[in-house]
Amino acid sequence: MNSVLPCLFTVLEMNCVEIVDLSSDDELGEVDVKPVKLEPGTVVGSTTKQKNNHRFQPVELVKSKTQPGKQASEENKSSNNALSTGQSSTSFLEQGQSPGDDTGISSTSAVSPAPVCRQFWKAGSYEGGLGSKVTLQNSKNYLHVHPLFLHSNATSHKWAFGAIAELLDNAIDEIQNGATFVIVDKTSNPRDGSPALLIQDDGGGMDPEAMRRCMSFGFSDKKSKSAIGQYGNGFKTSSMRLGGDVIVFSRHLDNRSLTQSIGLLSYTFLTRTGHDRIVVPMVDYELNVSTGMLDVLHGREHFVSNLSILLQWSPYSTEAELLKQFDDIGAHGTKIIIYNLWLNNDGDSELDFDSDPKDIRISGDTKKVNTIPAWKAVNEQHIASRYHFSLRVYLSILYLRIPDTFRIILRGEIVEHHNIADDLKFIEYILYRPQSFGSVEATVVCTIGFLKEAPQVNIHGFCVYHKNRLILPFWQVVSYSDSRGRGVVGVLEANFVEPTHNKQDFERTSLFQKLEGRLKEMTWEYWDYHCGLIGYQVKKKSQPPASHVSSHFTGQSSAEQPVLLNQTSLDADRAKTGSADVVVKQSITNSHGRSIQGLPTKRKEPGDLANLEKLKRQAGSSANTVVQPVDTTANQSKDQETIYLMQENKKLRAKCLEYEKRREELNIKVEKLRSEVGEVQCEYDRLLAELNSLDIVKDENDVYM
Repeated sequence: MNSVLPCLFTVLEMNCVEIVDLSSDDELGEVDVKPVKLEPGTVVGSTTKQKNNHRFQPVELVKSKTQPGKQASEENKSSNNALSTGQSSTSFLEQGQSPGDDTGISSTSAVSPAPVCRQFWKAGSYEGGLGSKVTLQNSKNYLHVHPLFLHSNATSHKWAFGAIAELLDNAIDEIQNGATFVIVDKTSNPRDGSPALLIQDDGGGMDPEAMRRCMSFGFSDKKSKSAIGQYGNGFKTSSMRLGGDVIVFSRHLDNRSLTQSIGLLSYTFLTRTGHDRIVVPMVDYELNVSTGMLDVLHGREHFVSNLSILLQWSPYSTEAELLKQFDDIGAHGTKIIIYNLWLNNDGDSELDFDSDPKDIRISGDTKKVNTIPAWKAVNEQHIASRYHFSLRVYLSILYLRIPDTFRIILRGEIVEHHNIADDLKFIEYILYRPQSFGSVEATVVCTIGFLKEAPQVNIHGFCVYHKNRLILPFWQVVSYSDSRGRGVVGVLEANFVEPTHNKQDFERTSLFQKLEGRLKEMTWEYWDYHCGLIGYQVKKKSQPPASHVSSHFTGQSSAEQPVLLNQTSLDADRAKTGSADVVVKQSITNSHGRSIQGLPTKRKEPGDLANLEKLKRQAGSSANTVVQPVDTTANQSKDQETIYLMQENKKLRAKCLEYEKRREELNIKVEKLRSEVGEVQCEYDRLLAELNSLDIVKDENDVYM
């Protein structure tokens, strides 16, 4: 799908008007949509200077230094010259209301029409004609973006939760601009009471220009290297994957002004009216500081034409209802409401809001587990099985790290962050250095171990993150018929490979293929040398790699000693995969067959060679034999406390480092807030002085009168 973007679109100059029209600005013809007047006496409509003015609700106006490129404006590198954000130079309505008309406009439609087909995978049929339309104007060719592209573009999301995650990424990227929460909840369409999906955050919000970029394709204001999104396409694909229509409310505050923008991306509107191009109605307001009222931007005529479409096709039939949606946004932030949600093949809503009042589930989607009856419950309740159909479970592992100041709130309850590495036992840390053309691309620490429930769980694989975002959960790099690899799970952050557009997989580059091969080796190596720890027979090879010498053959006493690595052999072993990696910390096995955390490994000293040769001879004499692990039952209670204390010590050290880093971040934030408070105080003093001067002038005028 993404490969057709360069052929479909040309970037057109943006005129200062109201419509985001993804086609040529110079094309002839008006869109045949007419305004509908209310009965006399009903108010709403243009600027806040009419008699039913919308006075700005008092909020704490903390000056934000955010960039306006918020939320759904996604990020970064446009999809290869992606698309046009041309705004139509003509009004949608050939004859709008006159500026002096105070009757306002409203929608006569009692119910916002739903798409003709309510099932996403069948909603791609379109009677308005297929393909893009080419128009010749002023000796230039222009390409329209057909509404069908909205649907076909959204098919990149096979999984509904993947689309929701895409929208949450925008809120996570806003943490750097001061965001402290993102809300995911059920709301309702006031026209017909049908369920709708709400996603809201308190980030920097979008100004009118950023909103237009958000509603267009291939644009991004996110330049940070840590930003999750990349293609400027996520908002459109994800919102259209979840429902037929989406309306966005955004408030942005900067040093100069406070703006409010409303935009509607409606597949229903485009298909029902037979459009052959994508158009997005938008209205923008700006707070007039002197009057405390909201003024309309871009002129009365443009405002009326856009508002007319919004009131007819959005869930809200009056301007007052639209503006009321800003009441709970605060000084800055964005609210996204997706309605006309898609149905599944059984005719039920694809998103299930009823089964669990604290969760959102995928209707009828329960992962079946094939295992023995005694182990079935533990497999079905494991996080690796539940994330497929429980949004709360999926969001708990979606991000590798979440700041203490940020909360994901699902249906009124905070989502508890879950680190998959905490579910492992007998942990090893392996340093992986992927190489390309002879140079090291990155240094990655991979955490690997057995799940605590092993061997009862029939689960294995790697959770691979990219820039803090989970891309591949429990990626099964090996398949087995003899349990080799069962229960082995790893966690790593692979920023050296690029994710696909839907952020549910990686691009199949050579680096990714090398990563897959190395993770497969890690799984088998770990299993071969540690499977005895979970009750399986250990099958020792005749010449085991020097990097995994097991003390089952050492004849050691119960004293633990670090395992020594032969670096030369290790590098040679990794050369074929184009990577260089070493075991940073290794589970050390004593004579009882118990594994504990050892010291960092090192190169072998000359004095160790004799011991190693002895080990090899002992291992060779045991070649092709099956060794039963020593029974550890008698020593279990004695050693359990030691294992627990060492694990707790490791966790406490990690927390100390996090707290130190957090303290530094908070100190920086305190200084920043002090600076902002000073600026706000100066602005307050200036406005107060201006107000006093106006009072003096007013008093003088009263005296003369």
